[in-house]
Amino acid sequence: MTIDAWWESGERVALRFGDGEHGVFVQRLGAGEPMTLLHGFPSSSHDWSHVAPALAVRYALLLPDLLGFGASDKPAEHTYSIHEQADLVEALWAAEGTTRTRLVAHDYGVSVAQELLARREEGALGVELVAVDFLNGGLYPDIHRPEPVQTALLDPVQGPQISAILDEALITGALGPTFASEAGPADHAPAIWRSLERYDGQRNAHLLIRYIVDRQEHAERWTSVLERTDVPLRFVWGMLDPISGAHMAERIRERLPAAPLVALEDVAHWPPLEAPDRVAAALLEP
Repeated sequence: MTIDAWWESGERVALRFGDGEHGVFVQRLGAGEPMTLLHGFPSSSHDWSHVAPALAVRYALLLPDLLGFGASDKPAEHTYSIHEQADLVEALWAAEGTTRTRLVAHDYGVSVAQELLARREEGALGVELVAVDFLNGGLYPDIHRPEPVQTALLDPVQGPQISAILDEALITGALGPTFASEAGPADHAPAIWRSLERYDGQRNAHLLIRYIVDRQEHAERWTSVLERTDVPLRFVWGMLDPISGAHMAERIRERLPAAPLVALEDVAHWPPLEAPDRVAAALLEP
């Protein structure tokens, strides 16, 4: 599904969380058991568009664009945080009447899922998490390897300057090393760019990248709950990912040996885009 068709077939809903009310884009597909899918940085729920048709045969899919991404609101000079994104997800579940769901998360969304797991452990989550599936993300911040442009965006001087000049060519170049094949950026960067630049969202890139700092500050909270939760976990992992690939999978196997890990040996950072059929098959396994 093209990104225009994706936007046209979804809707924006008004949700109250964080500092007030925000417009949040939501795509709903399929019927069956609830499944919520969270996307990565710097893209949107459209990342799941190649996986969704197979999943929608069995699941009722709920796919939001997180605040600052895709077709959701992108407030300028805003303090974006993983905690606020978790608030968004909880507000969406409340609005949808969701009481139980399977949760699938990629990249940025991985940290949101970890925060939701932590809230569940504290008894502060009103929704039952049936299972959580993780795809390439910085689960363990100490071995996360950000790309140079991400590190530069975090710099208080360079970051705003980079955001001010971001364009499709720069984004395509930055995404290149995160795909396993040269065709990856050419095939997928245009939609990622459109997700980012809608409502001039690229100007906020240096604000959105603060999730890396969130991960560092809350590392103990998020990694410890990951290792002791009783929620069933599954990992579907692109092993060629330079950011969170084979080295992250090795840590997962070491710390969570009982959890299934599907290793996609020829896939890099973007399993939902690079190998949607295999991702769907893994998520549909019993």
